[in-house]
Amino acid sequence: MKKLSVLVIVVMLVVMPLSSCSSYKANEVVYVYNWGEYIDSSVNDMFEEETGIKVIYDEYDNNESMYATLKNGAAKYDVIFPSDYMISRLIEEDMVEPLNFDNIPNYQYIMDNFKGLEYDPENKYSVPYTWGIIGLLYNKEYVTETPTSWSALWDERYSGKTLMYNNSRDAIGLTLIKNNEDVNTTDTAVLDTAAEEVKTLKKNLQAFVSDEIFNLMESGSAYMTPAYGGDVITMMEENSDLGYVIPQEGTNLFVDAMCVVKGSENKEAAEKYINFLCREDIAALNREETCYSTPQQQVYEGLDEETKNELIAYPTDDILEKSQVYTNLPQETLDYYSSLWTNIKNS
Repeated sequence: MKKLSVLVIVVMLVVMPLSSCSSYKANEVVYVYNWGEYIDSSVNDMFEEETGIKVIYDEYDNNESMYATLKNGAAKYDVIFPSDYMISRLIEEDMVEPLNFDNIPNYQYIMDNFKGLEYDPENKYSVPYTWGIIGLLYNKEYVTETPTSWSALWDERYSGKTLMYNNSRDAIGLTLIKNNEDVNTTDTAVLDTAAEEVKTLKKNLQAFVSDEIFNLMESGSAYMTPAYGGDVITMMEENSDLGYVIPQEGTNLFVDAMCVVKGSENKEAAEKYINFLCREDIAALNREETCYSTPQQQVYEGLDEETKNELIAYPTDDILEKSQVYTNLPQETLDYYSSLWTNIKNS
């Protein structure tokens, strides 16, 4: 089935007319900073061939490291792919540019329910790229009782074989969800309790991870981990012993979107790149490669019913109702998170 859908995409690419290169300046460049494992490997080459704009492409492993890179000015990027709560922070700190949607006509194909969201209520700074929820991924060969709660990560039977994301927002946030707390709480006592539980969890962990999760779970080296929806599907395709649950306490619902960095020297090229990724054939390629849920209407309508009914990719309303969205926190709380995370990592 996967090979068939790839063939269909290839046919679409063959028949779709190429964009003219004549409207672009010679030697034009766009610097792109994206999550790892988050794009089809052919897409940047196709963009270069069609537009004449060179793509310089780097990867990061979490929102916080991306933010730190931008904040310290160590590198200049044009297009970034932050998550919802980070977009709010970047807007508030004047770190992203308002978009010229004349250069992004394919924005019309983004589903209406992904527009006007809290992180960018006026749709001025971002274009949705993917969305999803976090599931609890486990190896059925070693975890013989289907877990139902995030608390399974603390089960000493799997000590040394569990993983947790290597960022404070997910590690503390999922612990807050386990405790039936608000993921956006500013209550330091509640955060202290969650942080102490993460410190306890650390004793059971094999590692805090980012993209290492793929090899560790696919190889059977680790038995259980939180995992973003698209990554869950990718890893289950590689290892048939893997299963997943959406824990009873609920989970995190996220949207990752494309933004242009403040002061970009290649803003028009960056917007052309964003537009390219919103085009039906390109968005379909990226959905096929990453397995993440698509906000692109044409691509979603073209999915088979089996894919549309996959709960980790397209969760039902009852799952969404129990899902919490991370929002930007006051600076005082962000600083408190940083101190808690430093304490956790050094404990």
